[in-house]
Amino acid sequence: MRQQFRVAGIAFDHMHMGDNLRMAHAHPDCTVVGICDMDPRRMRDAQRELGLSDEQLFSDWQHCIEACQPDFLIVCPTTAEHALWVERLAPFGLPLLVEKPMAASLADADRMIEVCQQHDVVWAINWPLVWVASHRTTKRLIDEGRIGEPIEVHYYDGNRGPLWHTAGKREIDADEVARQKPTSWFYKREAGGGSLLDYLGYGATLGTWFMQGAVPIEVTTAVDQPPGLEVDEHSITVARYTTGLSKFETRWGTFTDPWTHQPQPKCGFVVVGTEGTISSYDYEPTVRVQDKANPAGVDIAVDELEPPYQNPIQYLVHCLQTASPIEGPLSPAMSRIGQQIVDTAVQSAQQKRTLPLVQ
Repeated sequence: MRQQFRVAGIAFDHMHMGDNLRMAHAHPDCTVVGICDMDPRRMRDAQRELGLSDEQLFSDWQHCIEACQPDFLIVCPTTAEHALWVERLAPFGLPLLVEKPMAASLADADRMIEVCQQHDVVWAINWPLVWVASHRTTKRLIDEGRIGEPIEVHYYDGNRGPLWHTAGKREIDADEVARQKPTSWFYKREAGGGSLLDYLGYGATLGTWFMQGAVPIEVTTAVDQPPGLEVDEHSITVARYTTGLSKFETRWGTFTDPWTHQPQPKCGFVVVGTEGTISSYDYEPTVRVQDKANPAGVDIAVDELEPPYQNPIQYLVHCLQTASPIEGPLSPAMSRIGQQIVDTAVQSAQQKRTLPLVQ
């Protein structure tokens, strides 16, 4: 028999908690045994969808773990509290799935790495774009040498804004968005809000994956300054590598959400190699490849993803069942490179100058 896992969800600050719990509920080797948040209202949708009893809802995370005896934890706090929560939970020795981004700062990321090493905790950082078929297909083609050595990544991504949708991409109406915006943590600097912290980690971390682990030399970033907001809604980062320049752009305020209708510019990646190029846009059924055999470009159908590479729960369970290491963008090592780029970008935007990559 395959190993079975009892799963608990801790902290519902990020709407992706509902999606991750739903994936755990659907996994044949997982049972959701409890969920925890200080605000009971934030757990009600998950309770209803998963059929949980009131006794399986907790406001005290320690009580939740002691009562439910989970085998791993899904953790979705505010970005600014990622390190705090990992430090709280690591002493239990349970594997952790932490929702993106990795952290609010490189110092916080290193705190998380250190405490997980100290307690021998297996942990992964979930980047939902990793499970988009176009991007996994692009990674396969790069690894097969289809475009030679990757030398540039061009990334543009975002959505209408973090308050326009909740778990399962359920849309919120404009009046409710306006009501929530003044108090939402997504728009608070101290909570780790802003489009840069929300989306640059995607581009920087998956970009590192596409670039086969390459690390930039220096970073230059500019952000907008929306009237009345503490945080940015638009950022552009240029990273200089030994192979040339790459660009990472984040945007809250796209005309449409990419999972509904691709906005213009399109959300996703273009990877340039020494022998060709690949455009890999979010949720699209094909990727477009230019190479010597097809200089005009050819559309290639995306791979049909199979378990355990359809979602983060499948992947984490697979790694735990097979004692395999966490690899790629979900690994703390690769996510840390992404965090280095993000940290340097934040400082560059503040100082309005190019900076060497922070270490």
